[in-house]
Amino acid sequence: MTSVLFVCLGNICRSPLAEGALRAAAERAGLDMVVDSAGTGDWHVGAPPDRRAQAAARRHGVDISDLRARQVRPEDFRRFDHVLALDDQNLRDLAALAPADGTAEARLLMDYVPGREGSSVADPYYGTDRDFDVTWADVSAAADALVARLARRGARAGKIR
Repeated sequence: MTSVLFVCLGNICRSPLAEGALRAAAERAGLDMVVDSAGTGDWHVGAPPDRRAQAAARRHGVDISDLRARQVRPEDFRRFDHVLALDDQNLRDLAALAPADGTAEARLLMDYVPGREGSSVADPYYGTDRDFDVTWADVSAAADALVARLARRGARAGKIR
């Protein structure tokens, strides 16, 4: 079963939005996946997603209110197939955290979107509701592209975990 971990700084804005978007896209496609999110920082551990992130997801029919922030751990590099950073700094931080025996592929989320390779998902934390909608659009496009790629590779139909 394919497993994906999204990583941003605090795990309250971008990565839970990406988790929600991928869960929804995988469910629509009937793919069997494990999907989670985490942050490189520990400031928000145990907190729900930012209320503006929850509202942006809700506007698109996705409920992320039950998610709770956690910090990325070395074992995540063995547990997940894909560890997807939302920006360059988090990708660099992940490279520093990855254990020698890690098997996960770490890369930028937007690398899955044609024409957006190498770009970051903007952090909406200090912005407005509009900024959260822009972030939702980015992570949704990436989730759809990732699901299409996994479906071509033969990911199994089934349940999202």
